[in-house]
Amino acid sequence: MARAIGLGASALAVGIAVSGGRARELDERAFRMVNGVGDARADLAFRAVTELGSIWASVGAAATLSALGRRPAARRGLAAAGAAWLAGQGMKRLFERPRPYEADGERTRLLIGPPRASAFPSSHPAVLLAFVHVAGRELGLGRGSRVALLGLAGLVGLSRIAVGVHYPADVVGGLLLGRAVAEVFPSPR
Repeated sequence: MARAIGLGASALAVGIAVSGGRARELDERAFRMVNGVGDARADLAFRAVTELGSIWASVGAAATLSALGRRPAARRGLAAAGAAWLAGQGMKRLFERPRPYEADGERTRLLIGPPRASAFPSSHPAVLLAFVHVAGRELGLGRGSRVALLGLAGLVGLSRIAVGVHYPADVVGGLLLGRAVAEVFPSPR
C-alpha cells in the first residue's frame, strides 16, 4: 500500500509542478516537439493505437478474456481499469488543466475528436496500464510479455501527445496513477 501511496503522490506532484512556471513551459515545449512532427504514417499509427487506452477497450479486453475462460483476470483487470478511470476523472476536476488544442489551437495539430474532460492526468495510459498490470499478473504472464504490455501503455501515452490532446506531463501523471491503482490490487498468488 505504501508503494501505491507514493506513486499516487508522485502523480499529484507532477500535476502541481506543471500548473505554472518553468515546468509548464518545458512541458509545452516538449509537447510541440512531439505534436509538431506531422509525419503522415506516424499520424495514422498514433490515431490507430490511441483508443487502446479507453475504458471501452478495457471492457472489450475483459470480455475477450472472459470468453477465453479467464474470468478472474478479466474481472480484476476491469476493476483496476475502472478504478484508474474514476481516479483520473477526480484528478481532472482537481487540476482543470486546459488541453493543448484549447490553450493554443492555432499551433496544435488535433488529429482526433476533442475529448470532454480537462487534460491532467491522461486517463488513457492510466486505464491501460492498470488493466494490463493487474490482468497480466493474474494471468501469470512472463516478464517479457508484461514489459511489452507496459510498453504498449507507454505508446498509447505517446499517441495522446501526438494526436494533440495531452501534454507529456499529463501522460506521466496518468502512467503514475495507473501504476498506483494497480498496486492496490494485490497479486493473486
